[in-house]
Amino acid sequence: MSHHLRRAAAATLCATFAATSCLTIAAYAARVLQASDTAHLHYTSALGAQLLEEGRATGTLPGSMRVHLDVGTTFTGTFTIYASGGSIVGHGSATPHGSGTYESFSGTLTVTGGSGRYVHAHGRGGLYGTFDRESYALVIKTTGSLAY
Repeated sequence: MSHHLRRAAAATLCATFAATSCLTIAAYAARVLQASDTAHLHYTSALGAQLLEEGRATGTLPGSMRVHLDVGTTFTGTFTIYASGGSIVGHGSATPHGSGTYESFSGTLTVTGGSGRYVHAHGRGGLYGTFDRESYALVIKTTGSLAY
């Protein structure tokens, strides 16, 4: 095979690979969902200031939810949503407002991945809700975009 023919074959192979890679990337981001959900969570256990909360989520992505929440001057935590077809994972932080038994909060969340149909999930959103300092019950409302 001549030098020019090998070079043309290599260029064609590289172009085919690049086109296939672009199509694969586009396929991963083909679904974008504007989601709005509410989760009612209850306390299950604690390790220091970190609470484990579990419960049901309703809305765009219904299912069960688990949150590891650090309660301090800022609420921070990680979450897993177990929805139909897979799970969604991420983290968030929120600023508490007020004092007393019921404390409201608002902040942001970031989706970083998942499993099943959500294995390539990513997105950002807002979160707000209430935290009951006596029972540790947590109500979380979220809105945002999820690409998967």
